Amino acid sequence: MKYLLRQAWVQAGKWVRKIQRQAKKPAKSRAPKLRQPTDAPAGPPNPPSRLAPSGAALAKGLPRNSATAPARHAEQWIDGKFTHRGRTLAYKLYLPPKKTSEALRPMVVMLHGCRQDAADFAAGTRMNAQARASGVVALYPEQSRRGNLQKCWNWFNPLHQQRGRGEPAVLVALTLSIAASHQVDMSRIFVAGLSAGGAMANILGIGYPEVFAAIGVHSGLPKGCATDWVSALTVMRMGCLLPAATPAAGPFPPTIVFHGDADNTVHINNGIAVITAALAARGAQSAEARWVEGQSAQGQGYSQTIYQDSAGRTLAEFWQLHGAGHAWSGGHPDASYTNPAGVDATAQMLRFFLENPMSCAIPVPEQEQPAAHVS
Repeated sequence: MKYLLRQAWVQAGKWVRKIQRQAKKPAKSRAPKLRQPTDAPAGPPNPPSRLAPSGAALAKGLPRNSATAPARHAEQWIDGKFTHRGRTLAYKLYLPPKKTSEALRPMVVMLHGCRQDAADFAAGTRMNAQARASGVVALYPEQSRRGNLQKCWNWFNPLHQQRGRGEPAVLVALTLSIAASHQVDMSRIFVAGLSAGGAMANILGIGYPEVFAAIGVHSGLPKGCATDWVSALTVMRMGCLLPAATPAAGPFPPTIVFHGDADNTVHINNGIAVITAALAARGAQSAEARWVEGQSAQGQGYSQTIYQDSAGRTLAEFWQLHGAGHAWSGGHPDASYTNPAGVDATAQMLRFFLENPMSCAIPVPEQEQPAAHVS
C-alpha cells in the first residue's frame, strides 16, 4: 500500500507539471461535438427546476467568488478546468478555512447525477457547510454535454468502467492533481455520488483503492451490470440481472450506500447489489450485521445496516430510506433531486468517511507540493 500511495504522488506531480507546460501553449481548436442517443439513461423524466446557488437560501454554505484575491488561509469557492488525455472537465472546488499552512486536509470528490451540474449538486447536498465544519476539501467535477447530452457520467459504457481509461482516468487525474496542489491528506480521499454519479463513484473506488479510502453511493448502481444504454435502462428499472462485477481479492474501500425503497428511477435492488459486491470483495459475505431503525428529524423512517468484521471494524453500511424516491436524502429543497424530509445523508457520509482513513499514509513536505492549476 505504501508503494501504491507513493506512486500516486509521483503521478500527481507528473500531471501537474504537464498542465503547467500545456498552459504555455496556444489554445487548440475544439473538436466537433459527439452525438449521444437522446434516450440514454438520464434519471427521472421532467426533473424539478434547478436553482443556481445565487439566492440567499442556497448561498448558505456556498462561498461566492471574490473580485479580490482571497487571504492565504481563507475559505474559497473556485471554478476550474482540467484536461487529461484529450478530455476536459470543468469543476468547482471548495476549500475550507485553514488554521495552519502545514496541515494536510481530507478531501471528498462529489459526482453529480444526470441533468445536474456541480453548483446544483453542491447546493443540494449542502456538502460545503459540512465540509467547512470538518475542515474537508470538496471537489465537484462536472460532466460536459459533449461527454453526455444529459450530463450523465457514462457508468453503463465498458470504456468508462475500467481503470486507466475514459472518465475514470480523467477523474482520478483531476483528484490527484487537486490533492497535490492543495495539501490534501492522501490517506483521506473519498468519493461519493448520486445516481449516475453514485455508479461512477463505485467504479472509481473499485478501480483505484490506493486513491480512495472510502466510497459513498446514493441511489446508484453496481459496476458491470450494463454494457450500453439499453441494458442500463433495464438495470435501472429492475436491478442487476447478472452478478455485479467483483474485483480481485485485495484492498477494497469501506462503502456506504443510501437508497430509497420507493425509488422508481433506480430500483433499490441496485443499492443492495452495490453492498453485496463490496462485502464479497472483502470476503465478508457473512460479516456480522447490526440493524438500527430510526427516523429523521422530519419523521421519515430508515433502516441502517452496519456490517463489521471480527475485529469490529466497519466494512459497509446500508441505509434503506423508507418511502423515499430518487433524491438526495436531507438535501436542500431548492436544488434538484433532493428529499429534505430524509435523514441527512451528507452528514452520515462524511461521518463514515472520516471514520475510515487508509491504514497508512505518506505525508508530502510542503515544499514538494505542486502549485495550483485553476484556470
